Amino acid sequence: MKMKTALTIAGSDCSGGAGIQADLKTMTMNGVYGMSAITALTAQNTTGVKAILESTPEFLKQQIDAVFEDIYPDAVKIGMISSSELIHVVAERLRWYHAKHVVVDPVMVATSGYSLIKNEAVQTLIDELLPIATLVTPNIPEAEVLSGLTIQTKEDMLTAAKQICNDYHCAVLLKGGHSINDANDLLCTNEELLWFEGKRIANPNTHGTGCTLSSAIASNLAKGFTLTESVQRAKNYISGALAAMLDLGKGSGPMKHNFNLISDFSEEKKSV
Repeated sequence: MKMKTALTIAGSDCSGGAGIQADLKTMTMNGVYGMSAITALTAQNTTGVKAILESTPEFLKQQIDAVFEDIYPDAVKIGMISSSELIHVVAERLRWYHAKHVVVDPVMVATSGYSLIKNEAVQTLIDELLPIATLVTPNIPEAEVLSGLTIQTKEDMLTAAKQICNDYHCAVLLKGGHSINDANDLLCTNEELLWFEGKRIANPNTHGTGCTLSSAIASNLAKGFTLTESVQRAKNYISGALAAMLDLGKGSGPMKHNFNLISDFSEEKKSV
């Protein structure tokens, strides 16, 4: 059977916990062949983002073309895109190639609080990426930006998710992890509203959770699972990665993406 493939279009995290690095780890652990088009290099670690160096629009286009012309992806995950010019390129190329199973993680602010998108680019993301998305996966602050509403309760989550879904004609997974409704997420489609219950795991190391969840969903869509199945499988995966309680770095550290890796090649060196 031919291996399924997924493309991540996002920024690089040199410390390995978020962005392209988290996406590729997640795709590998979720059984698909991962590919990448890098929108920006970032100098960051668990304590914060130090600097960002954007790809040029032309070079980003060439990366996307190189992937689609040779190994057509079964799903596409879109993460950090910091400028309107780069968003234009991504939207145009994905429309050109009739990309399928597009999952948009509308990354606006890093776990450390650093803004990852220019103000004027937010509207471009809304206008150009959401209409071609299969699913958008905002957290509470991002959903407030996308909907223009204040979200403080479970009922607010329902209202905002329905508005985003109706306005932009894509499914919405509104993540409840920002102290609202515990770790329960809300999936809103044209057909249904579905809550995914999750237990809050007492792990302060949450760097890259949004990247990881959206990549896991895209991986499962690539493998032929329904949207509901893909979200549930992704939530199960991220719960396992958090529960492994990896503790690296001085700030909000990464999850253990490879918590379920059992292989001769993954074994530790045995002491004599």
